[in-house]
Amino acid sequence: MNAVANPIEHGRLPASYLTPGSSSFADFLSQQAPDLLPSRRHRGAVSGDLSGEVLHGTTIVAVTYPGGVVMAGDRRATMGNVIAQRDAEKVYPADEYSCVGFAGSSGPGVEMVRLFQTELEHYEKIEGTTLSIDGKANRLSGLIRGNLAMAMQGLAVVPLFAGYDMTRERGRIFSYDVAGASYEETAFHAVGSGSVFARGALKKLYHEGMSERDSVSSILQALYDAADDDSATGGPDLPRRIFPIVAVVTADGYRRLPDADVGQLADDVVNSRMSRPDGPAAPLY
Repeated sequence: MNAVANPIEHGRLPASYLTPGSSSFADFLSQQAPDLLPSRRHRGAVSGDLSGEVLHGTTIVAVTYPGGVVMAGDRRATMGNVIAQRDAEKVYPADEYSCVGFAGSSGPGVEMVRLFQTELEHYEKIEGTTLSIDGKANRLSGLIRGNLAMAMQGLAVVPLFAGYDMTRERGRIFSYDVAGASYEETAFHAVGSGSVFARGALKKLYHEGMSERDSVSSILQALYDAADDDSATGGPDLPRRIFPIVAVVTADGYRRLPDADVGQLADDVVNSRMSRPDGPAAPLY
C-alpha cells in the first residue's frame, strides 16, 4: 500500500498533530506553520518606519487593590496626527484569571493578544492545569521578542499584563519593553504615550487598602489626566457615550465592567472637573 503523501487531503491529521509535545502553542506553530505567526507573516513586507501610517493605541493603566487588580484603557487610536478610531479596544481577557492590554501598533497588538490567549488555552489543555501567573508573564515575553524585528521598523507593541495570583491571593502587574524583558510593578503602572501623566496622577491618588470602586475611580481620573496632556489619549466621549474599557480580576475570575457603570463613574469624574479642572487634590501628609 502506498503511503499517503498529504494526510490532510485525505481527511487525516498529520502525525505531528497527534503526538504529545510542547505545551507552547507558539512553538508548535513555529514548527508546523511558521508563516501563521504574526512576526513571520509581516517579515520582509515593509521597509522603513511605518509608525505614522498604521493605527496606534494608548493608554493602558492598571492598579492593584486588596481584592485583586483593575486594568483600563482609553478608546482612541491614532494614525499620525489623525484620530483614526474613537472606540478601539485595547484591554482583553488573557484567560479566566488574567487580562492584558497593549499600547502601540494596533494590528500586531491584536494579533499578539489572540496568540497569547491561544497559548494559555493550549497549555491548559495539554497540561491539564492553568499556568502560574509568572509562567503567563514569561510566555508573553517570548511573544514580544518574536515581534522585535517589526518593532525596529516602528510597529512596536508594548503590553501590560495583570492577573490574580491564586497562590499569593493578590493581584499582580507586569510591564514589558519592546525586547520582551518583563518587570513586576508595585501597586500601579501605565504604558503608552499618556503613561507619564497617568502615573503622575496615580502617585497622588493611590493608597493602600482602596476598594474596587475607589480603584476604578482613580484609574478613570488618571486616564482623564493623560487625555488632558497627551493628544493621543482619548478622554470620556460624553456625546457618543464612549468610555474607557475597565476590567477587574479577582479570585472569582475576570470580568469587564458594564459600560453603564463605567459611564456613571466617568460622568462623576467629568462633573468634578468642572469645579477643579486639574483633578482632586491629594493631602500633603
